[in-house]
Amino acid sequence: MKKCVATFALLLMALPTLADVFKWEGREFSIKNVHTSIEKLNGKKVLKVERDLTALPFDIHRVSETVDEPTFVRLQDLTFKEGTIEVKVLSRLLPNAPDFARGFIGIAFHINENNSAFEGIYIRPTNGRIDDTKRRNNATQYFSYPNFKFDRLRKDFPGKYESPANIGLNEWIQLKIEVKNKQATLFINNSREPVLVVDSPNQSMTTEGAIGLWVDIGTEGYFSDLRISH
Repeated sequence: MKKCVATFALLLMALPTLADVFKWEGREFSIKNVHTSIEKLNGKKVLKVERDLTALPFDIHRVSETVDEPTFVRLQDLTFKEGTIEVKVLSRLLPNAPDFARGFIGIAFHINENNSAFEGIYIRPTNGRIDDTKRRNNATQYFSYPNFKFDRLRKDFPGKYESPANIGLNEWIQLKIEVKNKQATLFINNSREPVLVVDSPNQSMTTEGAIGLWVDIGTEGYFSDLRISH
């Protein structure tokens, strides 16, 4: 009897609390290192997501180690391998956003069971139309957590996992990611031509898993109209 009680207690500890699970657009999500709420924006109910700096602190002296982390809402009961993920996103800078904040917002995919490995593509809206050509070429970003974050990819494969895009803050941007044969292709705002095409640099990466709606430091992020085909 004691053994059964102990086992049940361990199972309860492993499950998310009610506060960590919510429904949006007919789907159930769990929370990973973010704050969430359902808000009205321009008369439409949308999902608001911000990084939880208490759950996952950011360190200005260890930027590369504390960004591109598992900071997302995770779609429950769906395993994604290949297919298409579409969502509309809008981001703003928080009042306390650091100088390097860019409105980071995007999609995580192939998230493993314990959120310790996944792939992601996000955008930096402040870079989209800036006069600085170097920054403008960094408007989109692919990364693979935990071993291939933006800084390592930028150093080892300059220009390969980033690209320019005509985007800005405080505007709805449609993201569409097609995943097939270990390749991810990003389309923005119904463009016919892809903005970014990448192959995973990490062959040990999980090839299937959950989908997440992702934000990072300094971002007030909004999501709407999530569509998945697989």
